[in-house]
Amino acid sequence: MALVETRTHPDLMRFTMPVTALAGGVFGFVLGSSFGSATLGVLAGLAVGAVTAFVLQSFLQRKQGRLAAAIVFALAGFLIAGAKGAVGGLIGGLVLGWLVYWLDSGRYREGVPTYATPGQVLWHNSFLFICGLIFFFLIAPIMVIIPLSFNAENFFTFTPKMLAFDPEGYSLKHYRDFFSNPDWQQALKNSVRIAPAATLLSVSLGTLAAIGLSQSHVPFRRAIMAVLISPMIVPLIISAAGMYFFYSRLGLQGTYVGVVLAHAALGIPFVIITVTATLVGFDKSLTRAAANMGADPVTTFFRVQMPLILPGVISGGLFAFITSFDEVVVVLFVGSAGQKTLPWQMFIGLREQISPTILAVATILVVISIALLTTVELLRRRSERLRGMSPG
Repeated sequence: MALVETRTHPDLMRFTMPVTALAGGVFGFVLGSSFGSATLGVLAGLAVGAVTAFVLQSFLQRKQGRLAAAIVFALAGFLIAGAKGAVGGLIGGLVLGWLVYWLDSGRYREGVPTYATPGQVLWHNSFLFICGLIFFFLIAPIMVIIPLSFNAENFFTFTPKMLAFDPEGYSLKHYRDFFSNPDWQQALKNSVRIAPAATLLSVSLGTLAAIGLSQSHVPFRRAIMAVLISPMIVPLIISAAGMYFFYSRLGLQGTYVGVVLAHAALGIPFVIITVTATLVGFDKSLTRAAANMGADPVTTFFRVQMPLILPGVISGGLFAFITSFDEVVVVLFVGSAGQKTLPWQMFIGLREQISPTILAVATILVVISIALLTTVELLRRRSERLRGMSPG
C-alpha cells in the first residue's frame, strides 16, 4: 500500500525541487553535450527541473501535471530540434513529471521499513537506480537494432530521414530480402532442421541425467555433474576445436548428425540444471507410493514424476533450443556448407558482403527469444505453484 504524505511548500523547497533539479541537470548535460556546451546544458537543466517541480506540485494535480509536462517539453523539443527533439522532450517531460509526484507522494519509501533512516532509504532507491542503469546498458544495444532494421538505405546507421521520422526513411526492404533470398531461406531451413533435433536429444539425455543424479545413492554425483555441465564453463572455441578433431575421426565432421550431436552437447547442461532445480522440491514419497500400488518404474516416471517436473523439462528444452538456434562457433568447426545455419549466414554477411538484411534477421531472432523467455518465465511460475512455493 502506497505511503502518501501531504507536503508543504517548505518540503517542496528542501527535497522535491533539489532532486528534480538534479535530474534536470542530468538531462541538460546529455543535451548540452550533443550541442557542444555541456556546462550551459547543466545550468539550463537545473533551472528547468526546479521550475517544473515548483509548478507541478504547487498548481497541478497528478494526471494533469504529467500530461502538461509531457506536452510542454515535447513542444519545446520540437521548436529546438524538430521531430527528434519532440520525442526527446516528450520522454524528458514524462520522466520529470513522474519524478515530481513520486517524490511528493512519498512513494520512494515503499519497500523499506517505516523506521528506516534517510541513508537507508537513499541506498534502497540508489540500488534500484543502479539496477535500472545496468538493465539499460544490457538492453540498449539490442533495442537499437530494431529501428535500424527498417532503414530504407543500405546502411548500418541512422540516416537523417530516420532521425527526422520521415516515412521515406523507413522500409521493409530488408525483411523482403530475407524472405525472398535463397541463401537466407536455406540457412533458415537448416536452423529449423538442426535446432529441434538437438533440443529433443538434449531434453531426453539431460532429463535422464538429472533424475539419475538426484538419487542419493549414485556415487561420484558431484564429479559427474561437473563433467556434464562443463560445456557451459569451457570456452566455446575450445569445445568447438575438440569436437572437430573428435568428429573427424568418427566421420561425423561436416554432416547433419555431427552438428546435431554437437548442439545437443551444448544444450544438455541447461536441461540438467533446470530439471535438477525442479527436482529439489519433488516429493519422493509419491514415487514410493506408486511403486506400492504396483506401478513399474516406467509407468511411475511418465504418470507421476514427469507431470510434476514437466515445467522444468520444457524450460530446459527452450534454453537448449535457443542455444542451438543462435550458435555459430561450433557449427563453423563441425558443419559444412550444406549445414550453414542462420547465425552462420549472419556471420558471413558481416565478414564478406556487409548485408543490412542481418538487422532484419537479428530483429526476428530477438522477437523469437523474447517469446521463448516469456514462456520460460510462465513455466517457472507454474512450477512454483505446483510445488507450493508461491500462491496460486
